[in-house]
Amino acid sequence: MSDRPFRSGMLLFPNMTQLDLTGPYEILSALPGSEVALIWKTLDPVRSERGLTLLPSATFATCLPLDLLLVPGGPGINPLLEDRETLDFLRRAAATARYLVGICTGSLVLGAAGLLQGKRAGTHWMSRGMLAAFGATPVAERVVVDGNLFTGGGVTAGIDVALRVAAAVAGQAAAEAIQLAVEYDPAPPFAAGSPETAPPAVLEAVLARAAPRQQDRAQRAARAAAALAAG
Repeated sequence: MSDRPFRSGMLLFPNMTQLDLTGPYEILSALPGSEVALIWKTLDPVRSERGLTLLPSATFATCLPLDLLLVPGGPGINPLLEDRETLDFLRRAAATARYLVGICTGSLVLGAAGLLQGKRAGTHWMSRGMLAAFGATPVAERVVVDGNLFTGGGVTAGIDVALRVAAAVAGQAAAEAIQLAVEYDPAPPFAAGSPETAPPAVLEAVLARAAPRQQDRAQRAARAAAALAAG
């Protein structure tokens, strides 16, 4: 890494899933020479999906050029798919960033900004099929790397994605040291972490709860894709 700080910019927005951001933040902020900005339209506090409130440190207007641009996911991505101000900012920031990172459904927002065309990409399993509308090839993997684009599955996969990014930026040894420092050695108590392994009743209940949000998301994704195609 150079003497200049390695600048990561992470998008904040209302109703985001905070672990999509705070998991990667823990990893990427530990990189040597790292500088991390939390970015939103204003500097007002941003309330996450479950009520944790985070403070932006930069706005779209004041954000410095970034080496890495990261978009987390969560229910709040739905309106972002059609939010011109946010999508314009992402396009500007991505034009000079060395790495693009989509965590969970944050990948869809990158897609709505036109940044996934011709790319392999991942996202949360419930929304994976929507990636194709943005010209991406959906991939059912926990971490997906295509050139300078790093995406992955839902929520907890953000830590895996961030470790892969850390290795690309600073080398595998540096990433392994960060992994050890945070004792990232998962051993989940239940085999319910994917739709393939979860008990059928659990899967059915989760899908039922998410149905209204997913229907709204699919409609917005279709409109966002049409807007991209129209130029």
